[in-house]
Amino acid sequence: MEILDLGAQLRSNSYPGRGIVIGRSADDKSAVIAYFIMGRSENSRNRIFSETEDGIRTEAFDPSKMVDPSLIIYHPVRVYEGATIVTNGDQTDTVRDGLAAGKSYIEALRTRQFEPDGPNYTPRISAVVEPNGAYELSILKSFDGDPACNKRFFFEYDAPRAGLGHFIHTYMGDGSPLPSFEGEPETVRIEGDLHTFADMVWDNLNEENKVSLYVSFIDLETGKASSIIRNKHC
Repeated sequence: MEILDLGAQLRSNSYPGRGIVIGRSADDKSAVIAYFIMGRSENSRNRIFSETEDGIRTEAFDPSKMVDPSLIIYHPVRVYEGATIVTNGDQTDTVRDGLAAGKSYIEALRTRQFEPDGPNYTPRISAVVEPNGAYELSILKSFDGDPACNKRFFFEYDAPRAGLGHFIHTYMGDGSPLPSFEGEPETVRIEGDLHTFADMVWDNLNEENKVSLYVSFIDLETGKASSIIRNKHC
């Protein structure tokens, strides 16, 4: 198994798009979550993360400049009965509503597909972190850019290892159209405490394209979450 340096992965990719990292802290005491967004257009860059009662949401930094909110305003993080849901779109609500109806996250995501933003057809990436720290990641993507074909991949990690996590992002890099993420989530090291880890991720995201970052350490004994938000527009 190749274990990658997360900072190096971020530095080497000017445009991973939106990304999710889920894992376990080096001291084995906390589940770790990171979610970031990037943007190339003025509309995508005109965003911030703000706290909500059950997680975070995206908002327009300057509402007067918002053009089309359909794919960029959503709740990336929501907590439902101890489970933390993290996604890059409104499928956060799909998963939460599915869990509330007694369905699995897989059943919920089978009702969704990639984003309708041709020619990119951006993948929908999602994660669910259980109260015990076990987690699931998924990606819904088009088949080679074909809007008629949807592919769904689900990855489950029931015994996380201290100091390791898994990283999935929407794009392999910049391009036109943007190339969708390929393969399994990347195994990465997770080092340091909440502040150190958040600083590392934020500092290694492309300066021109980064928009916002959310990082949370969830104490596995108490369930208490400690979180940080970084916004380029402060």
